[in-house]
Amino acid sequence: MFKKIFKNMSQENTENIEKETLQGENSTENQGIPQPELTVEEQLQEELAKEKDKFLRLFAEFENYKKRTAKERLDLFKTANQEVLQAMLPIVDDFDRALPEIAKNLGDENLTKGVTLIYDKLKSTLVSKGLEEVAIQTGDAFDADFAEAITLIPAPSEELKGKIVDVIEKGYKLGDKIIRFPKVVVGQ
Repeated sequence: MFKKIFKNMSQENTENIEKETLQGENSTENQGIPQPELTVEEQLQEELAKEKDKFLRLFAEFENYKKRTAKERLDLFKTANQEVLQAMLPIVDDFDRALPEIAKNLGDENLTKGVTLIYDKLKSTLVSKGLEEVAIQTGDAFDADFAEAITLIPAPSEELKGKIVDVIEKGYKLGDKIIRFPKVVVGQ
């Protein structure tokens, strides 16, 4: 009797497992119901839309590349001669120091005019290449972004505290970029 009951129970379990398996297969088939197939025309339109999108993105990327390289090229041309101009700055400084001494110590007016003409020609050539002097004078407020403080001294007067007392070396910029900061003495 136990055998018969056990046999019936195992048959029922087997049938239940088979039913569950069949139901699971049917449910996965229902989940994977294919979408209604697109017509050939609709498929081609979908592909065309994808290709248009791809083309537009590529075109925009190329335009951005062109703009970026053009900007980089202009920046390069602006600062290409920076090293040469920086090498010329000590010569300009020497002229600035020498001209007053030449005019004072040499009695020859023609020699002084000749040296002044050479200096003016050198300076105009450098200016034509984009070199500009940084405008800083005695009495201006000190700004560390535009000048380099060599030393601090007691201010000769109250109004010169925190301001430029003396300009030791002129500063120069090429375009908007400062290539040599002016060296100054600041009052305390």
